[in-house]
Amino acid sequence: MKFSARNVLEGKVKEIKEGAINAEVVIELPGGQEIVSVITKASCENLALAKGKSVCAIVKASSIIVAVD
Repeated sequence: MKFSARNVLEGKVKEIKEGAINAEVVIELPGGQEIVSVITKASCENLALAKGKSVCAIVKASSIIVAVD
């Protein structure tokens, strides 16, 4: 698989919170950090996502906002 995004984070599904239309997928990265993605429930089913499954979180953004106190 090839894609243009440069930010690929490999991890495992820690938790899936399914709603009526969307699913919140919590991915645990190797260092213990977590990243959360909201995808459609249909996409979650099509990808056969389940707790413990290895996945890649691919981040493609036109801007990143950084803030400090």
